[in-house]
Amino acid sequence: MKILVIAEHNESELNESVFKVISAAKSWNGEVDLLVMGKNTVHVAQKASKIKDIKSVIRLDGIHLEHLLAEDAAKIVEMLSNNYQVILAAHSWFSRNFLPRVAAVLNVSLITDVLKIENNNVYTRPIYAGNVHAKIQSKDPIQLLTIHTSLFEACARDGGNAEIIKKDTPPAMNLTSWKSEKINKSDRPALIDAKIVISGGRSLGSEENFDKVLSPLVDELGAALGATRAAVDAGYAPNEIQVGQTGVVVSPELYMAVGVSGANQHIYGMKDSRVVVAINNDPDATIFQFADYGLVADLFDAIPEINKLIKE
Repeated sequence: MKILVIAEHNESELNESVFKVISAAKSWNGEVDLLVMGKNTVHVAQKASKIKDIKSVIRLDGIHLEHLLAEDAAKIVEMLSNNYQVILAAHSWFSRNFLPRVAAVLNVSLITDVLKIENNNVYTRPIYAGNVHAKIQSKDPIQLLTIHTSLFEACARDGGNAEIIKKDTPPAMNLTSWKSEKINKSDRPALIDAKIVISGGRSLGSEENFDKVLSPLVDELGAALGATRAAVDAGYAPNEIQVGQTGVVVSPELYMAVGVSGANQHIYGMKDSRVVVAINNDPDATIFQFADYGLVADLFDAIPEINKLIKE
């Protein structure tokens, strides 16, 4: 049994989710290889080779891989697929961009957001916005999965000495082209790794209020800032901080939901949080059913007061 884990990285560091996907890959008790593809993968491949639980790092470089397009990434995975019985990656925007194309090309099912892996290719995955967990079995010759990483422990980051294998990169498909991107840089921790996440909902009323009310408390606690889909759709917050089924799934030690109603879409993304605190002026808001601590109050009064008390 050979397993291929597809790595997400920034040409310098592996994404935290990679270590959790490798733990999931160990469920098959086979050899695990790590695929690193990009414009310049030398440094990140060297770091990856120290991971204890992998046998090889498969490295592919190409100028056209700087902004990894779905067609080019899928072509690489397809090229390598004959050597593997299992191919998996984190359930993220990165993998969701190209794995559906891989599934189509290989004529296998893509099993997404896997919560649990059992023998004989039996998986548990959420349906109906996480309200129901379905147990399914795949009989495809290649198991193609994305992993719900918050439910898997990270593997050891060092202690290994994996072989680095450089493969020839297929030419650019040239079916689409990268035009531009906008990156919001922040000194705050990444949502997926943060121990504290404070998320705001549409009740904040405007982009200005979203920042003005939440940012002081976020920075005071060293937290990550999140948002509901409703707040993002209203233009109060950028897409990349959306917590929920169509955004980022988080599992911090403390999750504060500020002015959040508790829609299924949002609950799906934060329900694995260890402690949930909800602040909402509606005592019947659904979010209170999921909160360990609830405060019925006007968020515009409560958040500054909480921040003041913390400082004191």
